[in-house]
Amino acid sequence: MGQTTDQGAATPGDGERHPVPLPAKWVRDLIEASPIASVISDPRQADNPLVAVNDAFVELTGYTQEECVGRNCRFLAGTGTEPWLTEKIREGVREHKSVLVEILNYKKDGTPFRNAVLVAPIFDDDDQLQYFLGSQVEIADDQPNMGMARRERAAQMLKTLSPRQLEVTTLVASGLRNKEVAAKLGLSEKTVKMHRGLVMEKLGLKTSADLVRIAVEAGV
Repeated sequence: MGQTTDQGAATPGDGERHPVPLPAKWVRDLIEASPIASVISDPRQADNPLVAVNDAFVELTGYTQEECVGRNCRFLAGTGTEPWLTEKIREGVREHKSVLVEILNYKKDGTPFRNAVLVAPIFDDDDQLQYFLGSQVEIADDQPNMGMARRERAAQMLKTLSPRQLEVTTLVASGLRNKEVAAKLGLSEKTVKMHRGLVMEKLGLKTSADLVRIAVEAGV
């Protein structure tokens, strides 16, 4: 997990930073407008480094974008981070499956916080793994049931969707892009985009990353 400060947080130098190319605009668009702290990592590069982080992540963790991009996200780990939960995240990454855990992480200044971490795969049109989406929600000490409340809220939100909208949402949450969703459902890409747009509007979501988070929290 790298070196830590006395408080237990990872130091800014924890983990080697690798130069990474700027990802395509559609990748950055997945997270930029999201009010939820979110990142994109590239598993095709050595050590699965972050290639994009949004302003909400910077605000949550205290790290600048420059300090994050090119490093593996484990710099949020520290002495109190539960190794069995870290392994659960790694298992999701290895198996290319979405995973949601509540784990102890550390901000840049050493402050520990309970972090509801989502990691979800993103595939290309040929069903090859391209990126991982990560999002983080801080769970306050005085809100120990916040995680459960978010899951219940997400489940209620998905109940408002039509059967077809739920199908599209489930496949989007599994990491598929519009072309692959269309192929699996026997629809045109235009129809899939229409359903995605309706879902986003109905649920009041700003980005695809928010849609994935809601779907995973709801357990689809």
